[in-house]
Amino acid sequence: MSLRRSSAAALAALLALAVLLGTSADDGGQPIVARISKDTSTPTPLYTIAIKVGGVPLLLDLGGPMLWLANCPTPHRIIPCVSHDCDEVSTTYRPPGCPKPSLRGDGPCACPAYPRNPVDGRCRSDDATTITLAANTTDGQNPLLPVIFRAVGSCAPGELLESLPAGAAGVAGLSRLPLSLPTQFASLLKVANEFALCLPSGGDGVAVFGGGPFQLLAAPPVELAERLRENPLPLLKHPYNGGYYFGITGVAVNQQRVPTPDGVFDLDAGSGTGGAVFSTVTPYTALRWDIYWPLRNAFDVATSGIARADKVAQFDLCYQASALTVTRVGYAVASIELMLDGGRNWTLPGASSLVQVNEQTVCFAFVQISSSMPAAIDSPAVILGGHQMENNLLMFDLVKETFAFSGLLLGIRTTCSNFNFTMGSSY
Repeated sequence: MSLRRSSAAALAALLALAVLLGTSADDGGQPIVARISKDTSTPTPLYTIAIKVGGVPLLLDLGGPMLWLANCPTPHRIIPCVSHDCDEVSTTYRPPGCPKPSLRGDGPCACPAYPRNPVDGRCRSDDATTITLAANTTDGQNPLLPVIFRAVGSCAPGELLESLPAGAAGVAGLSRLPLSLPTQFASLLKVANEFALCLPSGGDGVAVFGGGPFQLLAAPPVELAERLRENPLPLLKHPYNGGYYFGITGVAVNQQRVPTPDGVFDLDAGSGTGGAVFSTVTPYTALRWDIYWPLRNAFDVATSGIARADKVAQFDLCYQASALTVTRVGYAVASIELMLDGGRNWTLPGASSLVQVNEQTVCFAFVQISSSMPAAIDSPAVILGGHQMENNLLMFDLVKETFAFSGLLLGIRTTCSNFNFTMGSSY
């Protein structure tokens, strides 16, 4: 190799190292941004995040305990059983029924991990390892400098990719547990342990890890993060998993409270049953039967003047699309309000309460919780699904244990697809 080529390669390596070190300085680094895509190739809509080197997508699992990658190369780096990283792995959630790891016949003791497919609930044991990730720093308006780093995760057998979006190489877990991506990013990159999540209804959405501003294209462009940070709501701690639970006191249709049994939404601090939890792997909000039927029947009455259609798939209440009027915030129907702890309401207009299942049919986008749903493993009362989260900016602060929500962005004439992914200036 010539001296010139060798010098150029060395300079490139130093620049790459400078980028990584620049984001992990003691005085704090810059947040990072990643693209989120909605995948409709599977029977249920799911979301992927481009955080792996080469832009390889990973399934986005908001309640997932950690990162896992299928089909690790052989050999791959293992994490010793006696190590700080293995201690952290051992604190992650091990799903019930997950098989114990087989003993190695030779070589060092490898730290075991328990990757789980959050779509179909299957779990396996495999090696804990480190996985190379890539993203860009951001000023909240554009991507800036590239950054590459290693995070602790798990290998997984290829069979766990079944039911995941086409091309997905594994799962990115964003939970509140020690090895979730937000917590690792905070430690590795010296940024705040918080993140913003904006799921798209189509096209691309965005996630920003590490705090800072958050701006979407609009007329004029709108900065959302500062206002949301001023009005947080408390997260509830589940005794057994790292999901994002929050308090609901009731539901309403057209501002009329729906009668439900006392305490029906409560999270039991001992057993972990009940409560409301966010889930990006549950496509439509799922409700326990004693909440679903009162809400469904109240919505049925409030929309009695709209022509009905035959039921479709899992949806119990459907309408003729031709009988509905479209507004800026979706179909013109009765709004649904989630009545939250602290006296605030999260309003779900037509874009959130209904889903178009074919050209002729629109359905009530809520379902009854089934025991076959992987997200129902700890028996929540409410699983707030992806459809109802779409085009809402959600912010989670893992240190303060709070969250904030924007409400449907269509109301301010923007969407989660309006983050400007054009590379910005780093100076």
